[in-house]
Amino acid sequence: MSPRSRHRSSGEPARDGAQRPDDVSAEVSAIFDGMLRHARELLAVRSPLDAELIVSEILGSWWGHRVPGGDVEEVIGEALVGYARRAGTPAALALLTGIAHLGTLRQASRAERAALELMENGVARPGWADRVGMVTAEECFVSRDVYGDQESLVCTYSYGGADRHALVVLVDRNKAGAVPDAATGRPPACGMVRDAWVSSQVDKLMDHCRREGRDNPLMRFEQVDPRDTRALLRSALELTDETGDPPVNENFGSYHAFVRARVGILPPGGRLPQPPVYGRDRRATIAARFLASDEAEELSDRSAASTCVDRIIDYGCAHDFGRPLRVSPIKCEMFLLDWLPRKVLLSPAEQEAVPHVLAAWVRWAGKRTSLPDEGVRATLDAVWDATAEFADAYRDPSSFGLDRALVARLLPDGELDALPRRAFALPFLSGTHRVPGRAESVDLSGLDPSDPADRRAMLEFEHPGADGEHLDAHERLTARLWDGDPPELWETAQAMLDAGHERHDILHRLISVLDHCGDGAEALREALRALRHEPPPG
Repeated sequence: MSPRSRHRSSGEPARDGAQRPDDVSAEVSAIFDGMLRHARELLAVRSPLDAELIVSEILGSWWGHRVPGGDVEEVIGEALVGYARRAGTPAALALLTGIAHLGTLRQASRAERAALELMENGVARPGWADRVGMVTAEECFVSRDVYGDQESLVCTYSYGGADRHALVVLVDRNKAGAVPDAATGRPPACGMVRDAWVSSQVDKLMDHCRREGRDNPLMRFEQVDPRDTRALLRSALELTDETGDPPVNENFGSYHAFVRARVGILPPGGRLPQPPVYGRDRRATIAARFLASDEAEELSDRSAASTCVDRIIDYGCAHDFGRPLRVSPIKCEMFLLDWLPRKVLLSPAEQEAVPHVLAAWVRWAGKRTSLPDEGVRATLDAVWDATAEFADAYRDPSSFGLDRALVARLLPDGELDALPRRAFALPFLSGTHRVPGRAESVDLSGLDPSDPADRRAMLEFEHPGADGEHLDAHERLTARLWDGDPPELWETAQAMLDAGHERHDILHRLISVLDHCGDGAEALREALRALRHEPPPG
């Protein structure tokens, strides 16, 4: 097997039955034996670069997997370190040497201690062992498209001036956000790592990148600060690691440990770009300027156009790292075929208008961001190609027989994907509610489910005779389902519905979990995960 081959090593860790480092099952033992056989290749190579790529491939064999009740890097990675220590072979020592440089902090620390133990016992070290720790960073460059969709970060390294090589990391800037991460409080990621590869032909690679940046009007190539490169790549790599089933190249796992280690070698002190803040007034000003422009002059339905452009701006601010004026073929397709159909309630007039408004926006925004004519034309082609698909992708609730006025009451914010969970939380939106102690009745169809007072009346109708404490509990749950806070709440309710639980039982189970966990976000997520697997009563 070539040390630079991209396919995973033989054997994958079992996903059921987490094992601790000193408690290895027969199945896991067989997997580790396969990894140690793979590690024999480390005894045949001379280059520390080749050795690191082999070790990264071995470590990548479990990247992206999940194990119940533990971290896969701990359950599998640290167990491998202990297994290699007990094996005590030259191949095991070579693997431990590599893990000491490429593993997580805990893996590296344990691997270093285990390697020292084997060397004290007389196990021979591989010839590349001394040089593997001599790698230093040199320069960083970026090759990016003019749209701002993707960029390839090119970082060059060498081992004491020899074995110069380049790491190329593809960052997808469409996988970004404009608000801090709610769970961690970290600044928003400005992209996601989608792929990585290594080249020892550094001069040839750089010549190609410079030539493409010079000759292709849709590409740019320039040198960047290694400190800022480190900050960007760490953020993008964290987003990839935290995303379930991330959309990465099928061979990315083989390079993951190598990328992580090489990013750590870059100098610290860089700053992540921060998304600009677009408040309500600033967004309204942008929309007004667009609607008054020559590009928007031919839009016949000004009311529909106004609503559509508001959505375009909102999407750019909230889901594109605060870049409402950025246009590209990929972004327009994601807006039309993915975000709008899932998130936004549009009137029939707005459904008809949105492709035309988007095309006018492309011409207007492209001019203001100095997008080359070739880029504007390609983006317009993508809009018109997606228009027919949009008609099929956007499913108006009224097409399923739902009353549009009722849907509008549940979706005053237009958040289309909130419809199922809000209808689950408040299924009684019509009928007459007789208030105890009062002569008049309340017509539920005239109540606003987004108003806490009106919502209380709906819950009283659903739970006649319930005491105030019981209604308070239902009100707290309903508010969280209405807001989708946390998302796992509705995900759990759906899973329980699929398993055969009755709605009333689900509501009370969810209330119990909320009362028990209080403000503990992680405890709540764990309790909800457990709740999904409970069988229905009876």
